[in-house]
Amino acid sequence: MAGSAFVFDVLHDALGRQPSPPREVVIATAVAALLAVLIRPLWKVMRNFITIAHEGGHALAAVLSGRRLSGIRLHSDTSGLTLSRGRPNGPGMVITGLAGYITPSLLGLAAAAILGAGRITILLWLLLVLLVAMLIMIRNFYGVLSVVVAGAIIFAVSWFADAAIQGAFAYAFAWFMLAGGVRAVFELQQSRFRRQAPNSDADQIARLTRVPAIVYVGFFVLVVLGCLAFGVRLMLGPVESLVG
Repeated sequence: MAGSAFVFDVLHDALGRQPSPPREVVIATAVAALLAVLIRPLWKVMRNFITIAHEGGHALAAVLSGRRLSGIRLHSDTSGLTLSRGRPNGPGMVITGLAGYITPSLLGLAAAAILGAGRITILLWLLLVLLVAMLIMIRNFYGVLSVVVAGAIIFAVSWFADAAIQGAFAYAFAWFMLAGGVRAVFELQQSRFRRQAPNSDADQIARLTRVPAIVYVGFFVLVVLGCLAFGVRLMLGPVESLVG
């Protein structure tokens, strides 16, 4: 009976609505996330979490488009590689290629929507489920380490932290994904401009479709900026409320 009561209490806390942090905390988490994206030494570390989302997006798109996922590798230089089997061209390859750079921002937007519904604990648990699913397909030690560390942080916050810490962490996560997704896309184009990334996602898709790579970079920019704009509205409300 005691065990059943414990499980019931845990599920009740997780499935129930949690109050959003005060506006000041939400803004503070936005500032902290922005600093993590703009300060280069911090970004070099934190970009690993963007890479996890990026490669996870490739993997999910590959599976949904009918390709067979072979494995995922994450590297210490924050690069990554997702391998899948199937036709070497066609819609499946294009969809898989398009998914990577937009996934962090889409994840951030989804997190913002879930937070707007007051489901902070559910968000943390969903992130854990996604990381566990990704861990199964990781094929190198650094990748395993990265995903396990990310999962351990989220688990510790969701299980041991109080509601205030959980809320602040969840908002910081959403802000970081939204802002980090923007920086990753602009870094992509910067590398392409310097001719340092001839095999970038945009260039690979361009070779498959015979459409200039800059068109796909533009698509990435539109998606990540759109997600950022909607995410700001979801987490801070209309602009009028900020000055009224």
